[in-house]
Amino acid sequence: MRERHQYDNPELVLEVIVQTMQDRKGSNIVSLNLKTIHTAVTDYFVICHAASKTQVGAIADHILEKVSKQTGVKPYNKEGFENAEWILIDYIDVVVHVFLENTRDFYKIEKLWADAQLTAYEA
Repeated sequence: MRERHQYDNPELVLEVIVQTMQDRKGSNIVSLNLKTIHTAVTDYFVICHAASKTQVGAIADHILEKVSKQTGVKPYNKEGFENAEWILIDYIDVVVHVFLENTRDFYKIEKLWADAQLTAYEA
């Protein structure tokens, strides 16, 4: 069963994810702090995009590896690896979205959560 607050420090998981996205050349990396939005199912969304399906897959694979190695946290769910246009990795309190650039432009997920606090990171 999905239950919030599975671990003590979601900010550490967020930090490892952002660093891994930067290391793997993710583009337009942002996080959305959803803690004050009572209908949100998570504390943070972390979003980036890449220019190719190969790069989308590589970013997501490295996030799985680094988060596990550095925090011991395993994903609750992951999907999208088959077509690598939008890979979602659900760590309960942090949900990762790695998009192909045109897929991100189409869904505009940041706009759906426009009332969340957005933090942009250097690529």
